[in-house]
Amino acid sequence: MPDDLSSHDLPSQELADETALHHQRWMRRALELAEAAGAAGDVPVGAVVVGPGDRAIAEVGNRREQDQDPTAHAEVLALREAARQLGNWHLNDCTLYVTLEPCPMCAGAIVLSRLGLLVYGTHDPKSGAVRSVLNLPDGPASNHRLRVVTGILAEPCRQQLQQWFQQRRQAQRRSPRTMTPTELS
Repeated sequence: MPDDLSSHDLPSQELADETALHHQRWMRRALELAEAAGAAGDVPVGAVVVGPGDRAIAEVGNRREQDQDPTAHAEVLALREAARQLGNWHLNDCTLYVTLEPCPMCAGAIVLSRLGLLVYGTHDPKSGAVRSVLNLPDGPASNHRLRVVTGILAEPCRQQLQQWFQQRRQAQRRSPRTMTPTELS
């Protein structure tokens, strides 16, 4: 976890118990959605947008493989559905819960949606674009200052991803890959 937290960060260990329990409730739902995405063959990332009145207005898991769409990340799909539900793309009064730190595409969409609060489970040391690798929300091109809470149910989020990738690698080792005609020549 980066040591240089932005002034917009709200570290989970400093949250009041009631607030932490509230965030954990919604992150558990995101974990359920991630599990379903993983079972369907997609990377297990789940996202929930909670709108005014503390009600879920969008719940989705990754769908890149299912939809054959490179932009069908859970965060983007959740933002689209939330905007549709509200009839407004400004999501100032909404919170996005996602199991994995958003990538550059998703971080950009989050900033453009003017989301009120982002809560994510585990950092992404390879392509995290909120705190780990890049910091798009606090960058000079950002037109919105995003509040961020990190580390909510971080360990279950991390373990879910690690186990899914481990199972995929083991399955690939068990089934020999068929060579393409190009590789045979």
